[in-house]
Amino acid sequence: MTKTVTIDPVTRLEGHGKITIWLDDRGDVDRALFQVPELRGFEAFCVGRNAEDMPQVTSRICGVCPTAHHMAAARALDDLFQVEPTPAAKAIRKLFYNMFMFEDHLVHFYFLGGPDFIVGPDAPAAERNILGVIGKLGIDAGRKVLDIRKRCRDLMTSIGGRATHPVLALPGGVAKEVTEEKRREIRAFAADAIEFAEFTLGVFHALVLSNQGYVDSILSDVYTTRTNYMGLVNDKNQVDFCGRNVRVVHPDGEELVSFAPQDYATYIAEHVEPWSYVKFPYLRKLGWRGFTAGSGSSLVRVAPLGRLNASAGMATPLAQAESERLYETLGGKPAHNTLAWHWARLVEVTQAAETIRSLADVPELTDPNIRSMDLQTPREGVGIVEAPRGTLVHHYLSDASGVITGVNLLVATLFNSAAICMSIEKAAKGLIRGGRVTDGILNRIEMALRAYDPCLSCATHSLPGAMPLHGRGVDARSPRRLSDVRR
Repeated sequence: MTKTVTIDPVTRLEGHGKITIWLDDRGDVDRALFQVPELRGFEAFCVGRNAEDMPQVTSRICGVCPTAHHMAAARALDDLFQVEPTPAAKAIRKLFYNMFMFEDHLVHFYFLGGPDFIVGPDAPAAERNILGVIGKLGIDAGRKVLDIRKRCRDLMTSIGGRATHPVLALPGGVAKEVTEEKRREIRAFAADAIEFAEFTLGVFHALVLSNQGYVDSILSDVYTTRTNYMGLVNDKNQVDFCGRNVRVVHPDGEELVSFAPQDYATYIAEHVEPWSYVKFPYLRKLGWRGFTAGSGSSLVRVAPLGRLNASAGMATPLAQAESERLYETLGGKPAHNTLAWHWARLVEVTQAAETIRSLADVPELTDPNIRSMDLQTPREGVGIVEAPRGTLVHHYLSDASGVITGVNLLVATLFNSAAICMSIEKAAKGLIRGGRVTDGILNRIEMALRAYDPCLSCATHSLPGAMPLHGRGVDARSPRRLSDVRR
C-alpha cells in the first residue's frame, strides 16, 4: 500500500506551502509534489486604480520584499509615463534598493536558511532558528546581526519614509532628497556594512566550507539541477539589481538572449498546472518542455546564484573575489548546486555593501533636483528589478488618464517555481530509502526549497484572504470516506 508523507506547512520561508511525498511498496519515493494552496488577486484589484498608486498598492503584496515591488512599480511608471528620472533620483533609488538587498539577504542567512548550516540540518527543530544561531555564534555575534539590521532599517526609514512599504519612488523620481548630513551617516554605515559582510563570509567559511560533510552535500547530485539562468545586468554584463537589460544563459554558460524589460513577453511565457496556484514561466521560443532539466530545458532559475551564473561577474571588487572562490570550489561557471544559493547570497550582500559605499560619495546623491515632471500621456509600462528572490516584472496598461486597465506581475519566485518542484522531488528521492523518514531527512528535503528563499506570499495570494476550503464527507454509519470536496 502506498504511504504518504506530508510536510505541511513548509517552514522558515515567507508564505504557505505543502510538500506531499508518496512512497512505494519498498518505502522509496515514487513522487513528491510541492503545492501552494493560495491565490493572488493583486492583478485583479489593481485595475481601476490610479497608476501613481501602484508603488504603494503592490508593496502590500508582501511585508518581506515590499521594496522590490515598490521599485519595480516605480520603474514601470517611468516607462508608462515615458519619463527619465533625474540623476539624483537614480542615485537615491539605487542606494535605497541596495540597502534593502543587504538587509533582506542577511535576514535569510541568519534567520531562515542559515540555521540549517550554522546549527545543523539534523539538530532538533526547536534549535534551527535565530536563537540557535546566536547560541552557536555567541551573544556578541547576535548583537552585531541585530545592530546592523536596525541601523540599515533606520536609514531606510529616514530616506524612504518607511523601511517596510516605503513611500519613496514617484514617476520620474523620488519624494525626498538626501542631505549632506545624511550622506555622512550613510558613509559611516557603509563602512560598517562592508565589515559585517566580511564577518558573515567568515562565518560561512568557518562553519560551512570547513565542514566536509556540508561541502559534500552542496556538491552532491541530490542538490544539483541543470537549468538556464536569468538576471539583470549592467552594460558590462555584471550583476546589477537595477540593471537595464535581462540576460539569459544556457546550462553550459553561453548567452541565449539579452533583452530590454519592455520585450519580456517576447521571450517569457507562463504555464499553469491544476494542482497549484503558482504559475511556471519558461522561455517562449523553446516552448513548454515540462519539468525537465539539462540542455533541453526551457526553464530558467533566478535569484542569487542564477544572477551570478547569468552575468559576466560582479560589479564590485570584494564581491568579485568571493564569486571567484565560489566557482573554484563548485567546479566552474555556471554552477548548478542548489545549496550554493546561500553562498551566492552572501556574495550579493558584499556587493550591496560596496555599492552603498560608492553611492555615498557620488555628487548627485544630494542634488535637490530629485524629480523630472516631463510626463507624457500614459499607455503601457514595464518595470523590472532584481528582488532578493530573483527577477521581478511589473507590467501595466492604462487609459490616457492614467487609470490602470491591466496588470501582469511575474514575481521572482514564479521563475523558480518549476525548479523548486524538481529540486524537492530530487532531494526526496535521494534521501528517503526503505521507508526511513526522520525529522532530519524531512528538513533536508525542505532545504532544497529553502535555498531559493522563496516568497510564496509574493508568488500567490488568497483572495479575499482565506485559505481554500478542504471538506471531507464521511458516512455516519462507518468511518469510510465518501468524497473530498475542494473550494
